[in-house]
Amino acid sequence: MTARPPRRRARRAAESAESGEPVGFDRRLVPPMVLGSILNPINSSMLAVALIPIGRAFGQPPSQTAWLVSGLYLATAVGQPVIGRLVDAYGPRLLYLWGTALVGLAGLVGVLAPNLWVLVVSRVLLGIGTSAAYPASMSVLRTESERTGAKSPTGVLTILSASNQVIAVVGPTLGGLLIGAGGWHLIFAVNVPLAAACLLLGLRLPRGGTMPSGARTDVPGMVMFAVSLTAFVLFLMDPAVVRWYLPAIGAVLGVLFVRRELAAAEPFIDLRVLGGNVPLLATYARQLLAYTTAYAFLYGYSQWLQEGRGIDASQAGLLQLPTAVAALGATALTGRHARVRGKLAAGSLIQVGVCAALLLLTPDTPVWVLVLLAAGFGLPQGLNGLANQNALYAQAEPARMGASAGLLRTFMYLGALLSSAATAAFFEAGATTAGLHDLAWLMTGVAALNLLFSLTDRSLARIGRES
Repeated sequence: MTARPPRRRARRAAESAESGEPVGFDRRLVPPMVLGSILNPINSSMLAVALIPIGRAFGQPPSQTAWLVSGLYLATAVGQPVIGRLVDAYGPRLLYLWGTALVGLAGLVGVLAPNLWVLVVSRVLLGIGTSAAYPASMSVLRTESERTGAKSPTGVLTILSASNQVIAVVGPTLGGLLIGAGGWHLIFAVNVPLAAACLLLGLRLPRGGTMPSGARTDVPGMVMFAVSLTAFVLFLMDPAVVRWYLPAIGAVLGVLFVRRELAAAEPFIDLRVLGGNVPLLATYARQLLAYTTAYAFLYGYSQWLQEGRGIDASQAGLLQLPTAVAALGATALTGRHARVRGKLAAGSLIQVGVCAALLLLTPDTPVWVLVLLAAGFGLPQGLNGLANQNALYAQAEPARMGASAGLLRTFMYLGALLSSAATAAFFEAGATTAGLHDLAWLMTGVAALNLLFSLTDRSLARIGRES
């Protein structure tokens, strides 16, 4: 990405000063960006310690409660780029407010759910509603960068990344405390006050989009993308020969989607630009691999702690608190440094080691070992998430920042879906130690592949250099 010339940056700063606008980044925008963007990770991670209690409440095995995970991630994987493109078209405020209002409604549906499948509907609504805030925040970052002439708002990017990373890993602890205080219903009820706060703070966000006046939104392209991805994921969650029609539908619509996007004047996803942006594609691939492993640990390890190790939900949540502390420490120590290659190499290498360490766990493993293991998983979460977000900011086309940021989250949650499918398969007979070991072999292989991608991507060395 070409840096803004110094004279132009100075002129933009002078214009802001003359108009009475803040010369630096408008810090009033940070609270709604942070609070809105954590809605998805907090709902993702709190559920990790609630799956066993919910399954017991409704008499459902882990293979069925896995749909609570998959429902949110399927909706998010589809919703993030779609809503991100709408953010580009109509501005961050409108989509942010609609999305957070839907989060509050989904929380009420979850509290009142009479059975597992209504609860799944609540999770789908949560997935759609929480898809707006992150692309809206990245769009605001780009707009503020253009207004102030700042090359890269590393401080705000670090705050955004740190809040997401820490909430994602502190979620199991919070979920365990809420379950201990009033049952699993509270992890849905907490969305109501969070959504209300977002609605108030979201009024500070700017209105305008970045698409040219008169440009059309590619609704057919969005629909093809959504249905194709949904068909593939539904098959992945329950693969069987009799369901052959799902990948067939996905493949046909995928081909039609590619043909349309290549021919459209204003495509939903500009495949011509994206296809030529190999560094950005590599960032998406690393995001997929990193979070396949991270979410397999989040959900698989949490369930094993309760069934394989015999720890209750509240204690299982507390045992994952070191993950949050380690992730926060890694982000805080490295966040001010714009370079990403070292972070990705270190994060993926640590991830390989801790995944392999899962193979050594037994039902009698001492608690202090479990604490160290949880801390070990926090380090790569802090490093990988921050580095991939910074890489995207440097690599994405500015006018499509919302859609590009949404796609980053799509690959993140595709990783979550893959991990959910793997966890459901390996824990078909319950969250046993043998099942955890089988899952650990898969996690180690995926982490090793992520390490290979990080070490061989030479384009990463250019990110963060002083111009």
